[in-house]
Parts: sequence; structure tokens; C-alpha cells
Amino acid sequence: MTFPYILFEDEFLVAVDKPCGLAVAPERRGKGAESLMDLVRGRFGHQVANVHRLDTEASGVVLCAKNKPALDFLSGQFQSKTVRKVHLALVAVLPAGRLAGAAAPARDPSGGLPADFSIDLALGEDAERPGRMRVSRGRAGKPSVTRFHVLESFGRFAWIECRPQTGRTHQVRLHLAAAGAPVLNDAAYGDPESLLLLSGLKRSYKGRDEEKPLLSRLALHAGTLGFTHPGSREPMEVVSALPKEFDVALKYLRKFSARPGARSDRA
Repeated sequence: MTFPYILFEDEFLVAVDKPCGLAVAPERRGKGAESLMDLVRGRFGHQVANVHRLDTEASGVVLCAKNKPALDFLSGQFQSKTVRKVHLALVAVLPAGRLAGAAAPARDPSGGLPADFSIDLALGEDAERPGRMRVSRGRAGKPSVTRFHVLESFGRFAWIECRPQTGRTHQVRLHLAAAGAPVLNDAAYGDPESLLLLSGLKRSYKGRDEEKPLLSRLALHAGTLGFTHPGSREPMEVVSALPKEFDVALKYLRKFSARPGARSDRA
């Protein structure tokens, strides 16, 4: 596999742009599959360690430390919740009747998401579905908070900035699902009927028989990671550019969804 693009590197750390579909570390249920850390250690040495993780299906910034002092310093920032994480997600805004209980934020008069909202729901492992998480109350759940800002609304879809304040597995995806706005193409927590189809936006579209979704992958990207550098002790920020398939999807949403007569993807 081609080595992922290096966003930043020095003697203390390396930040890589993880592609969608590549696990950060070897997974128990995917023995034999190459991981990001296999590639990183093959290039920089076995002393290199990942400081945090990112969902296999997501893309974006992953930070690795090249030595133990750097790892301790960076890990301490994640533990103290001083790292600035900004994820970007394209979501399917479910009808109000399908919202997930009291966790869902109040809708605006048009039925869309509010401009800003937070989800504070404890998460824990799902004993019935290995590898997945669930909202978990009581001692089994770990506190989890995510803040959201709607960047653009497209009726049945929305482009959202996500700022996780904690770092639980699948946190952003579960919190958005609980808000009634699951991440597009999320096989674990999403809405399988929500597909971003050009035929659902453009009335004159032809070729429905062989039509494919404008975006086929999990629509979640870890775009920005801000932290204090372990060597200089200065603040720094690593940014991953939005993958091309997101740009294409947003291009068509902006072009057609705001026009009179634009239709739902379920049309």
C-alpha cells in the first residue's frame, strides 16, 4: 500500500493524512490486514506510537510520536482534553418523527437542525454487537461530549463542524445519530435509506438505472488537530484538506438543493 501523505514531520512527531478504509492499528477482527501503524513503523521504526485513533472508515489527521517523551507529552494533552479536534461531517437530517428521544436538539421552524448544539451522552461498548458502541447510562458508560455547528443546510442534508470534547470510540457518529442526523453512509449507526443521489437533486437527471451515490464512503473527516508541540512547547495546528469526493458532493448540494423544485433523495 502507498504510504499516506505526511502532513508534518520532525524529530518529535509525524502527522499523516489517513485515508478512508485504513485502520490505525491492527484490528482483532481483521487479522492480516495492513494498518496505518504497520506502514508508519516500517518507515520510521518500531519506537513510533500513535497518540490517538481515528475510525477505520473515517479519514484525516492522525498524530504519531517518535519517542517516549513526545508520546507522554502529547498523550497528556489528550487525557487533559486540551487538544483541539475539528471533524467535518455530511449528515442526513431525519424527519422530526424519527428523532432519537430526548437527546435530539430542538429543530428550527423549518424542521432543520439548530445552528449550534451539543450532545452530552455517556457511551460504552455494545455487548450485543462486538466492535460497536452504544449510549450507555450508569457505571458502564463513559462521559462523552461533542459540540456541533451547522456550516450549511441543504434540506435533507447538512454540512456540520464537529468538536469532540472527549475521545470515545465512534463518539461523533453516535452523538450525531442521537441528534437525529446520522453521518451519511454510516453502516453501523446511520440510516441505510439515506443516499446522496444526483437524481434526488436534479430533476432532469438521466441514467437512474446505473446511478451511484455522489458519496459512497463514510462522510466523516478529521480535518484539524491543534496541540502543543512536545519540543518547542508552542501551539501548532495540523490540517488535512477535504477529500475530493466531499468537494464533489458539496458542489452538487450547493448547486441544486437551494433551487426551487429541488427534491429529497427519497423522491
